[in-house]
Amino acid sequence: MRILGIETSCDDTSVAIYDQKIGLVFHSTLNQNKVHAEFSGIVPELAARSHLNQLIFLIKKIFSQHFTDKNFITKKNIFDAIAYTIGPGFSGSLLVGSTIALSLSLSLNIPSISVNHLEGHLLSVMLNHTNNIFPFLALLVSGANTQLISSHKFGQYTILGETLDDSVGNVFDYIAKLLGLGYPGGKKLSDLAKHGQSGKYFFPRPMTKYSNLNFSFSGLKTHVKNIILNNPNLLQERFNIAKSFEEAIVDTLVVKCKLAIQKTNLKNLLVCGGVSSNHLLRKKLKNLVESNQGKCFFPKKIFCTDNAAMIAYVGFLKYNSNIYSCHNSIRVFPDLLINDKID
Repeated sequence: MRILGIETSCDDTSVAIYDQKIGLVFHSTLNQNKVHAEFSGIVPELAARSHLNQLIFLIKKIFSQHFTDKNFITKKNIFDAIAYTIGPGFSGSLLVGSTIALSLSLSLNIPSISVNHLEGHLLSVMLNHTNNIFPFLALLVSGANTQLISSHKFGQYTILGETLDDSVGNVFDYIAKLLGLGYPGGKKLSDLAKHGQSGKYFFPRPMTKYSNLNFSFSGLKTHVKNIILNNPNLLQERFNIAKSFEEAIVDTLVVKCKLAIQKTNLKNLLVCGGVSSNHLLRKKLKNLVESNQGKCFFPKKIFCTDNAAMIAYVGFLKYNSNIYSCHNSIRVFPDLLINDKID
């Protein structure tokens, strides 16, 4: 069984092939950082246009590398199905991926499988952990999402807590921009923090004294912004500011995860999304979970950001379990939640 995966939810264009016996046999992602850098953020219209060119290029790349026969279209079993992201994300970006996926599905006469982008992130860990890790508690931290989710089986998820305003990834990029690191700057900020002095500044750990599992980062963002804008020695102090800011974010996430573990009695913690590649976050969450005799799972760093490998893998699971419905009409769900049903 072989599944073609297509991911175009935001500003990363990605395609992948997942094979039941071999695993991931092809994976390629093109980002649009240069396109959006001058605007210090993603421009949805430009993202959709870029997806159109990049996706066609990547699909041609697959066929040129894996199917050299000019008559490959007439062959059967090139792919068993095509999995594509149906939401959440930008409408225009999602429409590009959905349109091309459905066109290929009709041309090759194979099923098209719609995949929830958030479920892709959750199960991206299984690309390098083949053993069943259900049940688990998940921390999803990305540019658009900050959520705590519990799951006892494939396809069934419960949101335990989420951000009431800004996501962790959004705040990282915003503070990085104020520190002159450009866009996207989350990783650059973490690299800067490695050279900072711990404890030089103290930033709030928002909502850590509350018993619920929700997050809020807008106040922290404003607090750090004011420190940066009113700092006469910013060039020298930005290392320390980055360090203290990163520690505040990580401490907040760790406190909430600890509370979630206590409330759910789930020992396994799965951490996913772009921010899950953060070294400090990985270290502190691993220590937390192992101190409670649990296991902490992280995706390979290449699979932390948006990618088609996770989409192809979820498509494979849905195809293998026969829990999908084929739709010939193009449809997308920009505000899709992890527990929304799309089939």
